[in-house]
Amino acid sequence: MIVVTGATGNVGRALVERLVVEGQPVRAVSRDPKRAALPPGAEVNHLESDGLFEGASKLFLHVQATGDRTDSVLDRARAGGVRHVVMLSSGIIQEGADETHPIHIRHARAEQLVRDSGMEWTFLRPNAFSANAFQWAPQIRQGDAVHGPFAGAVSAPIHEDDIAAVAERSLLDAGHEGAVHRLTGPAATTNAEQVAAIGQALGRELTYVETPVEEAEATLFPHMPRQMVRALLKSFAAMVGTDPEITSTVEKLTGRPARTFAEWAEDHRADFAG
Repeated sequence: MIVVTGATGNVGRALVERLVVEGQPVRAVSRDPKRAALPPGAEVNHLESDGLFEGASKLFLHVQATGDRTDSVLDRARAGGVRHVVMLSSGIIQEGADETHPIHIRHARAEQLVRDSGMEWTFLRPNAFSANAFQWAPQIRQGDAVHGPFAGAVSAPIHEDDIAAVAERSLLDAGHEGAVHRLTGPAATTNAEQVAAIGQALGRELTYVETPVEEAEATLFPHMPRQMVRALLKSFAAMVGTDPEITSTVEKLTGRPARTFAEWAEDHRADFAG
């Protein structure tokens, strides 16, 4: 049995779907199991369910879903018989990184908890997610201009299903214990180019209109604490005109190349349609 936390998130849902297709027994974790809308082959439970780890040997850990309960989740997993944890971490953790960054702090702490758990572990460290582009969906549904900061910020965003594919192989194949997999998409692209690619998928001409950082700080990611937003904006500013890290990990572990941002946009055309 494989327990998947964050099962209704972008990566978790894709992973659950993959494991079900493979015929693997999956116990998916959701805040609202009745509304999870996961494949029929997946068993769906609350995080606090007593039998969550009964018969389980592996855990996909999404710390954004487990939050301040990560340590207790790991304790319960070990007690329940889990032997291997595959954790969705962050590419921000690397040599020379800003260790005061909130995202670094959260994931470094969680990685240490996993190391200290006594279970085998694999860390997935993706950089930018293609799904971050969903932040522009409301503007794209309403018109042909996206207003935001740092049009020239460069990244190599990765498709959430490519992360799920690597997670699947890490869970099912031998030899991933103790491994750190850094994950990116296959090519560099700017924010402005991403918006143009979404437009191409929709058959529309979209433009990216640069806005002041101060305006973005007030409106960007309204569900996040402002301190986190300020830290993200600082990171985005540092990405302007840079050459992002590009890895071949997806192809090496899955046998096929990572998908481009344009392919991601095609896959999610309906999410941006008005």
